Parts: sequence; structure tokens; C-alpha cells
Amino acid sequence: MIGPLELTANAFATAAILLAGRNSIHTWWTGIAGCLLFTLIFYQTRLYADAVLQVFFVLSSIAGWRLWLRGDHGRALVVAPADARSLAWIVPLGLACAAAYGALLHYWTDAYAPFADSMVLVFSVVAQLLLMRRRIENWPFWLLVNTIAAPLYASRELYLTAFLYGVYWINALVAWKRWQRLAREQASAPGAVPAASASSTQ
Repeated sequence: MIGPLELTANAFATAAILLAGRNSIHTWWTGIAGCLLFTLIFYQTRLYADAVLQVFFVLSSIAGWRLWLRGDHGRALVVAPADARSLAWIVPLGLACAAAYGALLHYWTDAYAPFADSMVLVFSVVAQLLLMRRRIENWPFWLLVNTIAAPLYASRELYLTAFLYGVYWINALVAWKRWQRLAREQASAPGAVPAASASSTQ
């Protein structure tokens, strides 16, 4: 049964995700509200890695909100590709961290699906950090997260959440293309910082 807590949490989360796809700063406060509510939901359903993840989201959303408002050392933060060298080690490191944390949950807690839950946690952190820096590559990482999360949440009878993560998968695909277009437009604007320079701070 879908309760009022799940409905409210998903309303805020959906607003935040759609706003992120549109490169809107309002993604941050709506995201904070949704994450606080999801912390309670995931703790109640024994998805402990996801509960911890929501705390990270709240803190990183506060930092991201500030960064989007003030820019990077006084320079406007534009949509741009991430540095390729930093991306090269993210996936293997993420897999290793997910395996280690999943093992910890498996042996020391009563967590449900600890390894899948840990994959959602680790790659959500990666995606969120890239989103904070307005890096295009946050969207393919969100695609990966949503692919794992939707069936995981359905298995815990969080059917509304699972359905919306399917919607978020589509949104991530659309947003990926939109951010690529935004990056090209911003890079060609007069006085724009070259993409390579912008990415070097990643």
C-alpha cells in the first residue's frame, strides 16, 4: 500500500529530478525535502545503504545549492564535460567500494539485497558529485542507478517509488541530451571558458 510518506517524498524527489534536468537551481531545496523523507522510508524498509545515502544527499545538496549560486571561485559554473582522466578510475573504484560496503552490510546487518543497495549508494554519490559541478556525465551515472534501483524498490513493495525511478530513467536520458546541447551553447557564447578549462576543476 502506498502511504502518504511515500507519496510526499516522491513528489519532492520528482520535482527535484525534473528541475535538475532543466538545469534549475530549485532542484536543490526540493531535493533536500525529498531526501529527508526518504531517509525515514528506507530505514523502515531495511534498505540501510539507501538511508545513509539520503543523509549524504542532504549535505551535498546544501553544498551544490551554494556552488550553483556563487560559482567556482567567483566564476560562473557552466555545464561542461568532466575530465576524462578522473572518469577513467571512477567505475572500477565505485565497483570495489560497492562490493566492500555490500559485504559489510551482508555480514553485519539484516540489510535486504545489500550488494544492489550498495551499488545504488556508491554510484548515486558519483552522480551527485558530478551534478554539483554541472558535469554532463552525471546523467549516464543516474541511468545506471535508476536501472538498479527500480527493481530493487519494487521488490520491497515500494511500487510508486519503483515506477517513478523508471520515469527518472527516461528523464536522465532526455537530460543527458539537453545538457550536451547546453554545454555546446555555453561554450560558443562570447567570453565562454573553454570546456577543457572548465573541466579541469573536476
